[in-house]
Amino acid sequence: MSSRGLVCIIILGIASAVDRSKFRKCGDTRFCRVHRNAAAPPPAFFVDPSTVALDDDTGELTLMLRGGGGPLAVSVQPHLDAGVVRVRIVDPARPRWEPTDVLLSETFALDAGAALETNDDKASLLLGDGSRVAITYAPFVLDLWGAAGGSQPLARLNAEQLLHFERGGGGDAAAAAATTSVEIEATGEEAPAATNEEEEEEEECADGTAWNGEACLEIAGYWEDGLARFADGSKEVKREAATNLKTSAALLDVSESFGGHQDSVKNGPTSVGADVTFPSAEALFGLAEHATGLALKPTTGEVGPKYGEPYRFYNLDVFEYELDEPMALYGSIPLAWGHSTSTGETVGAFWNNPSETFADVEWIEANEGRRVHWLSESGVIEVFFISGSPLGAMSKFASLVGAQELPPIFALGYHQCRWNYKDEKDVAAVHGNFEALDIPYDVLWLDIEHTDGKRYFTWDKLLFPSPVDMQRNLSKTGRKMVTIVDPHIKRDPSYAIHSEATRLGLYIKDKSGSKDFDGWCWPGSSSYLDFTSTRVREWWAERFSLENYRGSTTDLYTWNDMNEPSVFNGPEVTMSKECLSLDGVEHREWHNLYGMYFARATAEGLALRGRSSSSEREGGKRPFVLTRSFYAGSQRWGAMWTGDNAAQWSHLEIAAPMLLSISVCGFSFAGADAGGFFGDPDPELMTRWIQAAAYTPFFRGHAHHDAKRREPWSFGDPWTQRVRAAIADRYALLPYWYSTFARARFGGEPVMRPVWACAPTDPQALAIDDQWFIGSDLLVKPAVQPGVDSVDVYVPKGPSLFFDARIEHKHAKYEPGTLARRVPAPIDGLGAAVPVFQRGGSIVPRQRRLRRSTVPMRTDPYELSVALDASGKAEGLVYLDDQSTFAFRDDNAFSWTTFEFKANALSASVAVGVLPPALARDRATSLGIRLQENAAFQPPPNIVERIIILGLAGTPNRVVVRDGPALDFAWESASKRLVVRKPQLKVADAWIIDLEF
Repeated sequence: MSSRGLVCIIILGIASAVDRSKFRKCGDTRFCRVHRNAAAPPPAFFVDPSTVALDDDTGELTLMLRGGGGPLAVSVQPHLDAGVVRVRIVDPARPRWEPTDVLLSETFALDAGAALETNDDKASLLLGDGSRVAITYAPFVLDLWGAAGGSQPLARLNAEQLLHFERGGGGDAAAAAATTSVEIEATGEEAPAATNEEEEEEEECADGTAWNGEACLEIAGYWEDGLARFADGSKEVKREAATNLKTSAALLDVSESFGGHQDSVKNGPTSVGADVTFPSAEALFGLAEHATGLALKPTTGEVGPKYGEPYRFYNLDVFEYELDEPMALYGSIPLAWGHSTSTGETVGAFWNNPSETFADVEWIEANEGRRVHWLSESGVIEVFFISGSPLGAMSKFASLVGAQELPPIFALGYHQCRWNYKDEKDVAAVHGNFEALDIPYDVLWLDIEHTDGKRYFTWDKLLFPSPVDMQRNLSKTGRKMVTIVDPHIKRDPSYAIHSEATRLGLYIKDKSGSKDFDGWCWPGSSSYLDFTSTRVREWWAERFSLENYRGSTTDLYTWNDMNEPSVFNGPEVTMSKECLSLDGVEHREWHNLYGMYFARATAEGLALRGRSSSSEREGGKRPFVLTRSFYAGSQRWGAMWTGDNAAQWSHLEIAAPMLLSISVCGFSFAGADAGGFFGDPDPELMTRWIQAAAYTPFFRGHAHHDAKRREPWSFGDPWTQRVRAAIADRYALLPYWYSTFARARFGGEPVMRPVWACAPTDPQALAIDDQWFIGSDLLVKPAVQPGVDSVDVYVPKGPSLFFDARIEHKHAKYEPGTLARRVPAPIDGLGAAVPVFQRGGSIVPRQRRLRRSTVPMRTDPYELSVALDASGKAEGLVYLDDQSTFAFRDDNAFSWTTFEFKANALSASVAVGVLPPALARDRATSLGIRLQENAAFQPPPNIVERIIILGLAGTPNRVVVRDGPALDFAWESASKRLVVRKPQLKVADAWIIDLEF
């Protein structure tokens, strides 16, 4: 979901667009204007050489900056994890609030072997891996140099002298005046004050009333579009959004007004900003979440096709969002990756600041790199620099903020959702159609209408009188159910959740600090729990117990929506920045963390329920939580989706770039609603969307309540057959998906990967965002345009050739660095509609038996697809565990099977409770995995029933199990593949099969 909103009105195929007047731009935001329009020359900071010191025990460098006010303290921490350097700039005289739950640790192991060299004008921190951090004193610049040296640094901090640190502090008139004078000097004029006429217009409607176009009427409620609703069903007519940024130095007032909402900015101006340059980068990636292409377009400078606004990070419920726009959406991960194909190296900058943030992107002239100018409303400057190969750097980032949690395998199946399945009869009918038509699925979802008046943890007793029986009927066939639980709590004294939260004092407070915040959302008048509080999260977790959540079962999981948070009558449809946490911290400081904290509390609740209800000795069942809002680290708690997309081809096209951007920012379990949330897809669009979405990590069909039904059978045959085939393809690949997710959990690498990350020295790969890799071995290019039956696939440069994985297309072989034109992608190609290429040198597992869900697949046999490289070798991994609990993490109950083909022999070797040679032990332990031989773990007894080998020059004379029987095989000359039938060897056993020529 949902963000639910009014029905999307489609005229001539064009959907109504976002109401931009509700959302601020940089020009509407004082701190953004101050940083972007800095006085020339900007105020410079200088290092005080007498303060430069190295802590010999930790390798931490400290120094003091002067300029633009009192001194700032700088710490430079080179991590023991080579290529990671943490830089912090704080005001030692006025400590500020900082997040404590984003990073896995506040005490990462540092490079204790670092050495310091200094002279009169600079200092160098020499690191153990041969890299170094160079600091120029006057003016202050920090350069990160790689171990290989080179002609220019990997990254530069403050090269453009845009470091800015406002010291407003409550009532600091001098600082406010200085800040204001900078803005006035930069723009040449003061921001215009509101005219008397404008002020009168703002005051025209009294509190509790709004303008309907003719008169002020009493407000009956609000909707997700942020507009008031009246008793007669009509809606508010919004006047031009009034913006009054009081920047007069005489007034010394930095308060702001936007859209009729006031922000007093009681602590004064406390914004921070700095520039980060990537001198060798040919492209930038990341900055999730935005509905833009994968390679980041510039927003400033003289080079490139620019956006008119910087990329904004302020989690919002954006009703009917537009595409190719850098405006804020539901989630924020302020991480930018710069990549150079000349070196194959990637350098990242993670700007760890959860307050409202903008990022200007600049393409430097003559292709001399890329630059990001970060600017945040409050907090401190904390930047992590991360360098290495693309996948290596992303793995290091995971060690900072956490890896994608390994989902229970059912969550990787197909999810069927709608706002709303009406009642138990409707649920039974939908489930029955999946059964009757042999269409696999794993999860059926219920939206807000299943509750008693939008009171979460309840059921509408008329529509869902027997929720436990309903869930058990699904469970009989291996299915699960998901219900929605949003963060807004209906203010009803008879509602137990609300009455207890009120009694215990668990709600966010209004700006006075004495009253619970009261905003409007689906239930009407609502309050919002303070999930930044450990006490609140623990209380919330207990709500998911079977005793507290009446009508729930252990097969019921959770969907967290509207958690930006969405407040229909709030500024920009969210919470006022002046609201206070239970610790008295303004919402402006932690706004972008709210969604993460909410999903975390929910996941901890489901895990708590899983432990208490588990009969196993291990840590209990893994949760499944879907969140709309997120920040760096949210991947530790579940999955996300891209929100309220539309049933348009353009939204299908943008799904891949959005998901790739999110994936390189560390959030692998991501998806876009298949079919589009708003509007009605035609059969072709719906089918193509399902075909494409089957090759993305989170796979769900969803629809608005005003949209026509579009379940897999809705359009009839042949469309039903085509959708069934696409879903069946997904299920066949689940062993590969699950093993790839396990590699992400154990190693921190993304599941869905951009081409450039897998071909780091290929310049052509930088611009590609309509095809992607699943793991390292499968290259996917779906058709996402109407009326096509083929696509062009770029085969990236590198050592590997590629094979078309589809037997229907004879496993055609493609050389690296070529554009394969008109690769067949027939919409009616059952099982062959999406071009999927397998990398030469890889072994990919599948389970071909069509099952109703993942449950009966657990012990099904495997097929191994062996694609040889030019030297006749291949390798692959299969991960096995119980597919549902945390025993893999807490009791090292897992196994890895390494399959290897070389010298005309295919071998299997097994590691139980430890890692295979292909995975790094240090990375896994840094991500919380215990590693120890585990003889007690018994892997499931799956057997290998078929082996397909691609790339052989000809057919062998004999295929035999070493020290065992000869095997039946066939050489298929048309596709040039060898098929070995029924070797009947266990996946988790050691064995060798020889090919004798």
